[in-house]
Amino acid sequence: MGNATMKPETAANPARIEYDPATSTLRCLGTWTLYGISQLEQTLPLSQSHPPVHAVDASGITQMDTGGAWLLQRLLADLEQQTRPIPCKGLGQEQQKLLRLVQGGSTSQQLTTAPPPGILERIGRLSWAHVEEALSFLAFIGETLLYFLRSMAHPSRIRWRPFLSNLQTAGINALPIVGLLIFLVGVVLAYQGGIQLRAYGANIFIVELVTLTMVRELAPLMAAIIIAGRTGSAFTAQIGTMQVTEEIDALRTLGIPPMEQLVLPKIFALVLALPLLTVFADMVGIFGGMVMSQALLEVEFREFAQRIPEVVPLSSFLIGVGKAPVFAVIIATVGCYQGFRVGGGAESVGRHTTTSVVQAIFLVIIADATFSILFSWLGI
Repeated sequence: MGNATMKPETAANPARIEYDPATSTLRCLGTWTLYGISQLEQTLPLSQSHPPVHAVDASGITQMDTGGAWLLQRLLADLEQQTRPIPCKGLGQEQQKLLRLVQGGSTSQQLTTAPPPGILERIGRLSWAHVEEALSFLAFIGETLLYFLRSMAHPSRIRWRPFLSNLQTAGINALPIVGLLIFLVGVVLAYQGGIQLRAYGANIFIVELVTLTMVRELAPLMAAIIIAGRTGSAFTAQIGTMQVTEEIDALRTLGIPPMEQLVLPKIFALVLALPLLTVFADMVGIFGGMVMSQALLEVEFREFAQRIPEVVPLSSFLIGVGKAPVFAVIIATVGCYQGFRVGGGAESVGRHTTTSVVQAIFLVIIADATFSILFSWLGI
């Protein structure tokens, strides 16, 4: 502020600093108030070439408010950074209280800046965060199971319209992307295996390689991974957006349990859709292998198709399809759980959607590995 906005007493006695070379003292004079320090504030911090200062004499300050106290504290801090702590003398009792008040606020701000945590502390915090999330996920699974049992005891509580809507989005609408990717997987599998079989003259064994691998492992696993990235993320985004817009709270206010309206229909729909998608993936993947087998190994479609019942037992087909409901429960549960954990805004929706996809794929692969070990022990 310029002098035009100063009060009369401030304009007559403005805040200023004078240097006494005899005693190496800075003398603070005038009215150190909000209206009088505007010109003086522009001269701070002091330059590196100022004369040596051994003390600050504030006895010449006629008036001082918190603005002036803040500027005086700034002056003392500037001097301390360039030399050493400088004593300040001559302040009245009230002025000393103002200065201590300003110094206390500055100190509290410095104390709030904690040093970065060490490596052990970071590991501990990360581990505890994972433990808390695991316990929260188990609690969510338990709550979902209770609502599932209630729905089985009272089928009239099942929300059929959301179920059919989710069945269309998770099943029918996913057919093109699942079909395209699994077809390409079948082509790649037949190509990579066919090169090796052709070197040994065992072209016909491409049927075993493609069909058994596709039916037992690749089709259910790839379909589950695709659905986790496509449908599981959509579940999280939908519920997360409803959390942000407080639609979940509105459902509870209306007496509609979010579990019955949002979670169970999604789980039921995906449990029905994923096995059907797995069967579809089996057929499309085998067809891709047939195309590449005819082009690379000269194994005709008819010969390939006639050999399938001979080399693929029904148990392998049922094992592949039987994994799908388990994968579906994992994907839908993780997607809904991460959706309910959203809080804040759009950034949280994106973060939990990414977490949902990663966790769902990770748990699906763990479940598939567990099935493989279990079937190996059982000799299936």
